Amino acid sequence: MHSTAEPKKTAVIAALQLPGVGDDEHAADVAELRRLLKTLGYDVVGVVSQRRASPRAAAVLGPGKLLELAAYTGGSGVVPSYSPGSKGGEPDEDEPEAQDEAVQADDEAEGLDDDATEADGPLRHADVVVVDHEISPRQARNLERALEAEVLDRTGVIVEIFHRHASTREARLQVEIARLDYVVPRLRAGVRGNERQRGKGAGESALELDRRKVRDRVAELRAELAAIARDEEQRRSRRQQVPRVALVGYTNAGKSSLMRALTGSEVLVQDKLFATLGTTVRALHPETTPRVLVSDTVGFIKKLPHHLVASFRSTLDEALEASLLLYVVDCSDPGFRGQLAVTREVLSDIGVHDTPSRLLLNKVDKVDADALAALREEFPDAIPLSAHDPDDVAALHETIVGHFERDHLETTLIVPYRRGALVGQVHATMRVLDVHHDEDGTHLRVRAAVADIERVRAQLR
Repeated sequence: MHSTAEPKKTAVIAALQLPGVGDDEHAADVAELRRLLKTLGYDVVGVVSQRRASPRAAAVLGPGKLLELAAYTGGSGVVPSYSPGSKGGEPDEDEPEAQDEAVQADDEAEGLDDDATEADGPLRHADVVVVDHEISPRQARNLERALEAEVLDRTGVIVEIFHRHASTREARLQVEIARLDYVVPRLRAGVRGNERQRGKGAGESALELDRRKVRDRVAELRAELAAIARDEEQRRSRRQQVPRVALVGYTNAGKSSLMRALTGSEVLVQDKLFATLGTTVRALHPETTPRVLVSDTVGFIKKLPHHLVASFRSTLDEALEASLLLYVVDCSDPGFRGQLAVTREVLSDIGVHDTPSRLLLNKVDKVDADALAALREEFPDAIPLSAHDPDDVAALHETIVGHFERDHLETTLIVPYRRGALVGQVHATMRVLDVHHDEDGTHLRVRAAVADIERVRAQLR
């Protein structure tokens, strides 16, 4: 029986190591991009890496590295120079190529051009070249001409993953806005290339028409998103008095697995980056009185462009309004400290500063005893656990409940039989420790927040 599955698209990574980026950090960035591409379904066939003082203005990497990339794609490896009337040629918009080559010469003189090429087995053809940086439309265009292949940058890869994984209406709207923000400058560059064929005036009018269409579409999306946000704000306001916990952290740190374990809900769990894009809110299980709500938020990642963070601002509002933040890290990942720093930086950018928090060292089942002992010493206040260990999850459940009960008082409320409806209110908003009855009414020994106790006592007066 012959397989009908389409072959995977292949990709080669073009990575740039700038000053101040260590070898380990650079390797971690490349490994993360590999995982992003795996999530998209690409097969990475090799990596071409270069250490430079700055990105080459015309095509990011130096001429020698372009030739190495071209060996994967079948292109010439040379950026065509501009000359009036030449096909597809365009004048440089940034530094002249001559200045670029001077920068390259300076790099080599300083010993910064320390190159590395890594092929996964025998050299294979690559359908796509993926640059591990955000690149300009001009750089992308020059690379495509030199390599005769599709070129994506890191931002484009993340936007495409968001597009594929968005499931809720809100997430789909946010992703479409992000895609349009990403596409607009590239659309402008593409239109300009046709001006010489159609005449300058025709090119400008076509460009303006395309830009107007995009602006109108973005306005429609933002209006629809605002309506959804208003509805969600109403839902959040109804939950305002309910204790809320937000799971935050780097993508694929195990937040969704922990969410499922804490709430007993069927939350999507996949070993993929950005498997969760929307916010899921469920009650802590076994349920407590009062209920505690747990939210699973979109994961963070290094080099996430600000416009993507802005697009998901409404999703991150759950973290902004949470009563307790649980920072989830994959402690088996050597780079988790940097990932934690990224998470804290993004949350700080949206205004999360003084919210009580705990650090969860997830996936301890993947580290050995010595490593775990070192982590306990380095992070004495953290909670080591595995989302797949029922005992660890039960202990975390008690920690969460204990956090919200730390300021609770234990007292006895006496509800006369004629006010029996208040008994249901007490059971709904407080932890009832004991109940007995006598001639005065129902005696309830409760543990609850001072405000809840005073609210019932005011009704009993």
